[in-house]
Formats: sequence, structure tokens, C-alpha cells
Amino acid sequence: MKTKRIVIGAMAAMMFSTSICSLATAAAADDTVQIIVGNTTAKAGGEYELEVSLADIPTTGAQGINFSLEFDKSLISVESVEIGTLANTAAVNADSTGASLPVFDTYIDNENGFISLIWSTSSKDASYWLQGSGVFCTIKGTASASAKDGDKADVKVAAVGRDTYSKSGVANTDIDCGYFKDGEQISYKITTTDGYVQIGEKSDDKYLRGDANCNGKVDLSDAVAILQYVALPAKYPLGEQGLKNAGCDGKDGVNGMDALEIQKYMLA
Repeated sequence: MKTKRIVIGAMAAMMFSTSICSLATAAAADDTVQIIVGNTTAKAGGEYELEVSLADIPTTGAQGINFSLEFDKSLISVESVEIGTLANTAAVNADSTGASLPVFDTYIDNENGFISLIWSTSSKDASYWLQGSGVFCTIKGTASASAKDGDKADVKVAAVGRDTYSKSGVANTDIDCGYFKDGEQISYKITTTDGYVQIGEKSDDKYLRGDANCNGKVDLSDAVAILQYVALPAKYPLGEQGLKNAGCDGKDGVNGMDALEIQKYMLA
């Protein structure tokens, strides 16, 4: 199975490079792109959906990105990966390589607990590239029937397991994200936020009001999380449970008044 992972990683690396153009010396860009895995809940033996978002993609755009997600295979399995709004650009129709190499492709390995994801296009028209912030993909799967309430299946962002280049013998540690300009690969810096699938009943009476960041307590960081979500929901998603917890003012939806209620509570 280790061989399979190496082969898949090598294929992903090949897709990222050859579907765009010939590689040259890579140059680092000062801009940073965020990869954010959400949080959700699922009953033991039940289904779940988990969003993976990208945020702060510079105005130049990203011509390709390649990373993996590692998950606790003892608690969850993955059935499918659906393309998100952010990744569903017109690149498929604009990309002459699309017939042989899909713009968005995934590989699911439940036996070893990882998913490889790649999005890349050879189109030089930046309007078809990844832009801004939004949902990159949605992971759909099932929680283990033997999982117990309170178990948490971590879902972590990682570099794709492969050699840095063919037969180098050096393990890759980088997440590829960037574009090509004048034959040179420009790479963005990457920051990551891991997520999880919490095992337990989805019940309206099982939540901690005000705990927007789902850390088990209510403090000013929850008010900050709410205000960030209100201003930039794609960049600062709260997740299903976080949205449920964030409602503090007795009204539908999450807004600045919920953050104010938390501040009042802290000052009481």
C-alpha cells in the first residue's frame, strides 16, 4: 500500500506540473493562501459532510493547488469528494488538457486514511483560475458504527506523500499552490487549519450557547470568531456546530448582536 501512495503522489505531481507548462526554478511569493477544514458532527454509523475552504487567494489567482487530507480511519470513512463553488470555474472548458487530465481530481484511500486532491489548469487566462475565498470541496462519508459519542475524528491538511521529484528519494513536505509566469513557477505560502468530525447525536439540546469556536468554553474568542464570520464567512467559517452555538440573541441567524451578547456575559 505504501507503493500505491507513492505512485498516486507521483501522478498528482505530474498532473500539477505537466498540465500547466514546463517547470523552471520556483520562486516564492509573499502572499499566503489559507486551507481551512471545517468541523461537523455525525451519529455513529451515520453520514457526514465536511467542507474544505480556501481563503485569501491573491488577486493574481492560483493556477493549481495540490494537497492531501489525513483522517482517523478508525472513526470515519470517505465515500466521495464533491467540487466546491470556488473550484468549479470554467477551466474545464477552457483547458485543452482537460480531456486527458481532469482539472479537479481526487484519490481516496480509506485503508490508509488519506485523500489526495489536485486542481490545475494549463489555461493562461487568470479568469479561469482559483480566485478569492470559498468552498474548495465537500467531503462526504460515514462515521464508524462502533464510534462512541464524544469521539473526534481529526482531519488534517498535509503535503501529498511522494518524492520531491521522480526517484529523488527525498520525501515531499510542501503543499503546491501557485501559478506559472514566463516559464517560472511562482509558489504561494500556505497556512492550514485542521478540522474534525465529532461523533454524537445531532440534537438541538446538545450545544453550548456562545461556544462559536467549539472549544468547550465561552469567552471573548467566541465573540471574535462570530465577528470574523459575519465579515468574511468564507474565510472564517464556523461549521455546523459552531453556527448552532453562535446564536445567542434569541433570533435566527448569526450576526454582530450575538457577539455583543457574549461580551455582556463576560462582563457580567
